[in-house]
Amino acid sequence: MKPYTFVALTVLSLAAAGPALAATDAHEHHHGTAPASLQLNAGKKWQTDAPLRAAMGQIRQSMAASLHAIHANKMSAKGYDGLAKQVEGAVGEIVANCKLPPAADAQLHIVVADLLAGAEQMGGKVKQGKRVEGAVKVIRALDNYGKYFDDAGFQPIPH
Repeated sequence: MKPYTFVALTVLSLAAAGPALAATDAHEHHHGTAPASLQLNAGKKWQTDAPLRAAMGQIRQSMAASLHAIHANKMSAKGYDGLAKQVEGAVGEIVANCKLPPAADAQLHIVVADLLAGAEQMGGKVKQGKRVEGAVKVIRALDNYGKYFDDAGFQPIPH
């Protein structure tokens, strides 16, 4: 392999892993550990911002478009890989652009962790589980986002 080919492959690998790494490292500047479970903000949903709403809408759209194939057990490994990359990319956008107050951010970390866990499983990186179970995790995280975060345009995926 030529040296520049190796460098190009390394850069591409790091770029692909970037959103997931950013979600676990760069976004931890506001607070200590996140609460163990989602909670409302004194009975109300947590505020959102435009980058968060846009990225969550992208994830929802990708998952909704694939729901029939997932339910029919006809989603290919390549299809799951693509969905996983879309989720990871949108999470990277959240990490890079979302600016929430610390308490809302702490709650968002729970949703983001679930999204990334589902993406890893859909991407075949979790040997103990099936890819479809990763899709279920992502859809559950989307449901939780809709229940706990104030995003008037967000609709849960009927499943």
